[in-house]
Amino acid sequence: QVQLQAFGGGFVRARGSLTLSCAASGSTSMIRTMDWYRQVPGKQREKVASITSGGGTYYADSVKGRFTISRDNAKNTLYLQMNKVKPEDTAVYRCHAEVSMEHVPARVGYYWGQGTQVTVSS
Repeated sequence: QVQLQAFGGGFVRARGSLTLSCAASGSTSMIRTMDWYRQVPGKQREKVASITSGGGTYYADSVKGRFTISRDNAKNTLYLQMNKVKPEDTAVYRCHAEVSMEHVPARVGYYWGQGTQVTVSS
């Protein structure tokens, strides 16, 4: 099993910067792709960014050029560097991991952190 816990949320001014982190524990050697999602009440959850175990990245168009996703496998930590934030970035940010199941070939599990609130003031 894998446990995820997000940190770093808070209040930030528009055009400011914020860094989120997600600490993983448990069967961390089995983690494959990791992601950051965000959700606002009444709206569909949005994938913000993802990163594969090999370092390949994906970004939503809404954050491309402003956010950077990275991971430190030695520290079992996922990061999201948020620059030039906008009020529309306000949301609960949750980390997510795709994890290979030990002793079960070709099977994966999905794990979510509890999330951290980011509020951007104009």
